[in-house]
Amino acid sequence: MKRLEEWGIDLLPLKVKPWLRLWKQSVLWKLIFINGLVIGIAIWLAGVSVKEYACLLVQQYPFVGSEESKLFNETMQSFLIKASFLAVLVAGFLHYFFAKRLLSPLKKLSLAAREMARGKYPAPLPISTVDEIGRLTADFNNLSQKLQQTEELRKKMVGDIAHELRTPLTNINGYLEALKSGMMEGNPELFESLHEESLRITRLVEQIHQLNVWESRKLSDKTMSKVAMVQVIESTLESFDLELKNKGILLDCYIQVGKVMGHEDGLKQVLMNLLKNVLQYDQGGWVRLEGEIVDGYYQVKVTNEGQPIPQEKSEQIFDRFYRLDPSRNRETGGSGLGLALVKEIVEQHNGEVGVISSNNRHSFWFKVPII
Repeated sequence: MKRLEEWGIDLLPLKVKPWLRLWKQSVLWKLIFINGLVIGIAIWLAGVSVKEYACLLVQQYPFVGSEESKLFNETMQSFLIKASFLAVLVAGFLHYFFAKRLLSPLKKLSLAAREMARGKYPAPLPISTVDEIGRLTADFNNLSQKLQQTEELRKKMVGDIAHELRTPLTNINGYLEALKSGMMEGNPELFESLHEESLRITRLVEQIHQLNVWESRKLSDKTMSKVAMVQVIESTLESFDLELKNKGILLDCYIQVGKVMGHEDGLKQVLMNLLKNVLQYDQGGWVRLEGEIVDGYYQVKVTNEGQPIPQEKSEQIFDRFYRLDPSRNRETGGSGLGLALVKEIVEQHNGEVGVISSNNRHSFWFKVPII
């Protein structure tokens, strides 16, 4: 029989196929059939019970003859059939009306899901109830919004990467063409400029790689260990000691002892990126680093004076490729990936990250749970 179906031979009678198709494709008809069957059985049982009880009463009275008893039975049976048919008809009509209204949101969800499959994002569906269908609609709206935001971020990221790579590659190609054609002779200054452009591309690619690695990495108990935050902070500061002195930036430190369950290299990367921001944007000549236990978290705060950060943009600076300078000038801004990497690593440690700004004074902080 299975082989016959594979050959395309339909074994079902033609009269059965439409009903089977309705049963498989429509929840509405399934509800109508099941409820109609239940209502029919209930009416049949009630009708039979009433008829049998009425017949029993008629047989118990001696003044009722056989002819009258037979006529009574026939009349009772006819009445019950008509009443049952009318009850089923009214119940079926009411059931169809209410079931159709009940399934209408599901139909809208199905149409919206098809639009999403074609790459279109529908408008949020209206929510008129708080039952299971209402919650499903709310979850669908949230999913649609998240997917739309992800798609917009993906397009923006591709554009930002192209923008970041275009300028250094254009400079390198221009210099190389001039050298090739003989319009320019090589000298140490030119080679140094080409090397700087190459390093910019290398740093950008490395930051993108690090961000993708951390996004694909899921920290677990097997990959994390007990980390002493004092050791993380002190070892990171040692690597920045010379750069801070060369920039003339005075360091003030307050470190409290505390341990967290985490990835040591990842936490060092977070602190390194925050200190790199200090080196790049500092305008006050000082930086204060605080590490302390606050409400079950170990919080690290890096405070200094830098470029103004508008309050409405304080959360956007942790997005990929976001920079305060709209011209994307490399002299006043980096690639826009350092703080995005900070946020990704901290969130994988079940922590939080943020910034507190007051005029030109900024405190970048992150915190992770202590053990």
